[in-house]
Amino acid sequence: MNFKITGLDALGKELEDAQRAMKSLDGELATLRIDPNNPQAAISEMERLVDAKVARYRGNAIVDKMVEGSKEAFRRAILEQVGEAKRNL
Repeated sequence: MNFKITGLDALGKELEDAQRAMKSLDGELATLRIDPNNPQAAISEMERLVDAKVARYRGNAIVDKMVEGSKEAFRRAILEQVGEAKRNL
């Protein structure tokens, strides 16, 4: 009995693109000004910056999932900073 595995080339490219996308998000993306009264503006800007960094890799399921997780982590960090700023007033 012979088995033929197909799709490994596509999977390899998907993994390589995911690695490149991760590298593009590594390090400092930008410096955001966060208005404690309007954190959504900073969140929207952060999401725009992340999308711009990985735009060439969108449609890759691995990248899309990674971007979703990254945005959520950044969103939480922004909201934590807002909460801390309001507590320190």
